[in-house]
Amino acid sequence: MDSTDLGNLWDRVVGTQPAPEQWLVVVTATAALIAVVPNVLWRLSRNTITIAHEGGHGLVALLSGRQLAGIRLHSDTSGLTVSRGKPTGIGMVLTAAAGYTAPSLLGLGGAWLLVEGRITLLLWLATALLAVMLVTIRNVYGALTVILTGSLFLLVSWLASPAWQSLFAYSVVWFLLMGGVRPVFELQSKRRRGGAPDSDADQLSRLTDVPAALWLFLFHAVSLCSLIGGGRWLLGL
Repeated sequence: MDSTDLGNLWDRVVGTQPAPEQWLVVVTATAALIAVVPNVLWRLSRNTITIAHEGGHGLVALLSGRQLAGIRLHSDTSGLTVSRGKPTGIGMVLTAAAGYTAPSLLGLGGAWLLVEGRITLLLWLATALLAVMLVTIRNVYGALTVILTGSLFLLVSWLASPAWQSLFAYSVVWFLLMGGVRPVFELQSKRRRGGAPDSDADQLSRLTDVPAALWLFLFHAVSLCSLIGGGRWLLGL
């Protein structure tokens, strides 16, 4: 690949692309909602939210100076991120708080890129993040899940037409925004029934002496505000 090809590739990645028509934006939102609400589809699509959840733990662990030991993704859509460092302190708190907020914040960031017309850039950034995450995966199922997801992003960003790239990117961002809401309600329901005693909210409560219910409120606030704000951007409201 010569310098001209590299220049063309760079222009393609950082350039802007047209947004889909408004009715297509609504269609992508509807498709994302269908992937989140019915339980039969959610059991499959939730794997993507788990990738974002555990990836959020891992990324913030590294940014806060902790050593990331590895990430595992399981077929029941659960996951585990292990990091080493001080068992208390701001780094541990931020790492624990990153999981349930990561899908929604990624969706919000994605929505901002889309309204700026950076559709191809969004797809390439997602592919790069998945490639980095793959290095940290420590089980076969997790590796396969990340490889398949990353391959889909790569194929769309490399081979699909701008129109299909746009539809795919909008669908993914809507899914992150909507899919980030449901796990928090699921966690609240589990805790109400006496389950999930070692959830992120309970770990944060032990780390900070702040009731787990308040951490749940924070998760709800981030996910719902991201959905409202990101949704308004995408719909041009």
